[in-house]
Amino acid sequence: MGRNIRKRRSPLTVKVIAASAAVALGGGGLLYAQMNASAHESNNSAQNYTKAAAASVATISCPDVGQKLTNVPANAKMGVAAELAKLDKQITEAYARLASTRQAQANDANFVQNAIVGPLKEKRAATIDRIRIDITRVGGQFDSSLAQLAACTTQTANQTTAGGGNNNGGQNNNGQNNGGQNNGNGQATAAPSASASAPANIGGQAGNGPVAADFVDITKVAPNVLAKPQKQQNASTGTFTTRCGVNANKNHNTDNVIVAPGVTNGAHHLHDYVGNQKVNAFATNDSMLAAPSSCQNQSDLSSYYWPVVRVQDGSQDFDQNADGGGKEGNVGKILTPQSAQIKYVGSPASKVVAMPQFLRIITGDAKTTTNGLANANAHWSCTGFENKVQLTEQYPICPQGSNVVRIFAFQSCWDGVNIDSANHRSHVAFADPASGVCGNGFKAIPQLTMSLVYKITPPTIQADGTVKNAYAVDGFPEQLHKPSTDHDDFISVTKNNLAAKIANCINSGRKCQ
Repeated sequence: MGRNIRKRRSPLTVKVIAASAAVALGGGGLLYAQMNASAHESNNSAQNYTKAAAASVATISCPDVGQKLTNVPANAKMGVAAELAKLDKQITEAYARLASTRQAQANDANFVQNAIVGPLKEKRAATIDRIRIDITRVGGQFDSSLAQLAACTTQTANQTTAGGGNNNGGQNNNGQNNGGQNNGNGQATAAPSASASAPANIGGQAGNGPVAADFVDITKVAPNVLAKPQKQQNASTGTFTTRCGVNANKNHNTDNVIVAPGVTNGAHHLHDYVGNQKVNAFATNDSMLAAPSSCQNQSDLSSYYWPVVRVQDGSQDFDQNADGGGKEGNVGKILTPQSAQIKYVGSPASKVVAMPQFLRIITGDAKTTTNGLANANAHWSCTGFENKVQLTEQYPICPQGSNVVRIFAFQSCWDGVNIDSANHRSHVAFADPASGVCGNGFKAIPQLTMSLVYKITPPTIQADGTVKNAYAVDGFPEQLHKPSTDHDDFISVTKNNLAAKIANCINSGRKCQ
């Protein structure tokens, strides 16, 4: 089993009610632009409201080229990664252009096509062709059909309701979210527009989400967490906990050395880093081996990093005017987790092999509005509910005395050869959710699990559909801060034989740290 695609029972429920003159939307992801940024300026009253302003909305659909690349020669990887990062940058620039040209669009019905979408297609075509050159120049094979992914399509919408009518938080089984539906129990829906021609409401302090429908009262959601697979005779039942802090020292950047090595602001959103303290776009295996660690066990030099969570209460943080921050729609007060548990667990079906040095794993998908939920692995919950309810497509509103929890369970099967892959996915996979067995050719490795707890004043949905004290995970600006875009990144870096010690501890059934 060479892929980690996990089937789900329901698609990402993003509904767009199109204006009568709208152009049919093509495949790919949705990009929304808020045309009236001033309507989202912070509320001057004492109440912390996230405004959901009325404004025209342009939608662009751009296919994700990176997910289609499955075989890139080693000599071409850096060049291809740089070109893929340019594709991301081109989309964010188009988003900014959409947001700053409201008057021009009102005056000219062809403005978006002629001034934004057409030039964007040309840029993307040139970039995809450079990817072709990078690959074929070193003897690799390039799928010519990728050239068809240059085009982006447009649509004008008069209402956007995120979250649909389902709260498909998902059924969780051994760290996998299999996407069960909860039939909308407790669904909080955005207030409808006043008339059919009213402008859309995407909500959020920066005009790109979240909206009311992105939140749900967790006490009104039916339990959806499945039992874990039954342990077999050869199960590895131990655990290894590494204590690396909560990023209290505010080690942040907007890079992503796995996906976009050598590219500043390659993530277009801010990450928390714990463990290895010298990770940015320019980090190398050698530099990580020489770096300090925030972990108590100084043999653990691994990098654990995830997008920050912000409260959109009208406040501003240090990156309000920075790339990856406020300039790209990631606004509000950055929250430091109250706690961060990082634990490696075993397989219910077999012993585990040690993780290879410098193994890279990304779990979840930062672009689910583009790619759908196939690789989504977000688990949002509340303390006291973790074993009952875990959500993928909505943020939980927790009851009094309970805190928000983000739960990550990484892929636990490795192909036995590669520490990374062209799409950063196919070298690792999830075990079978029913049996815990890895697919043919894959080996069980210690499964990295993480639990991040945040103290957040519960959001409330106002009568007019606005959200008071909304919170959201950082993301690409066009992804609308959807809960399903949550993801986590990991690079295994150890010394003093720690990787083998972790495996031995788990295989022998001990609890170690």
